Amino acid sequence: MQPRSGAAPSIMAPAPNVDEPTPVSGSETAVLAGGCFWGVQGVYAHVKGVTEAESGYAGGDRATASYETVSTGSTGHAESVRITYDPSQVTYGQLLQIFFSVVQDPTELNRQGPDEGTQYRSAIFAQDATQQRVAQSYIDQLTQAGVFPGPIVTSVVPPKAAFFPAERYHQDFLNSNPSFPYIATFDMPKLDSLKQLFPAQYRDQPTLVLADGR
Repeated sequence: MQPRSGAAPSIMAPAPNVDEPTPVSGSETAVLAGGCFWGVQGVYAHVKGVTEAESGYAGGDRATASYETVSTGSTGHAESVRITYDPSQVTYGQLLQIFFSVVQDPTELNRQGPDEGTQYRSAIFAQDATQQRVAQSYIDQLTQAGVFPGPIVTSVVPPKAAFFPAERYHQDFLNSNPSFPYIATFDMPKLDSLKQLFPAQYRDQPTLVLADGR
């Protein structure tokens, strides 16, 4: 384990033994929840092959998909990030490897770092049966290998949960506020770990949600 100032420890998780087949062309979507979406979005925005990483909410209904309501912890939503990616450049399995290595601590139940509540839970919202199979296989692989010091509590949600984009002011928050105390303490170290552990997947210029004027 490698300590990170203020953040959960990073660890180089092994590559998945099972991954999705690579399509000839097109883009795909992954939805991951690993604590405050600022840091999750900030990391994946710097991953080669990711064309968009958008903060939002998954696991609950449209009517409760707002920051104030989700923050009560009673909506079923988790702060999540919808990742649109080119699978010919980065696979679903590689996104999961980054997720378990640097994005979050999969042994923390209903919390990440200083944030507590079900809205900060670790979850993989599978978009289809293949993603569900790859994700569950990877968790089983990591468990059998004893990669983490405690049980993995990351849930794999079947392909049924809708994703609802978060408010505009949450988008690209890490990129816009790198010196914000929370970001500097808990999220910038994750970006440093991405660059160190996954140099081939890291890109210096992030993809930004608000770059298109939204």
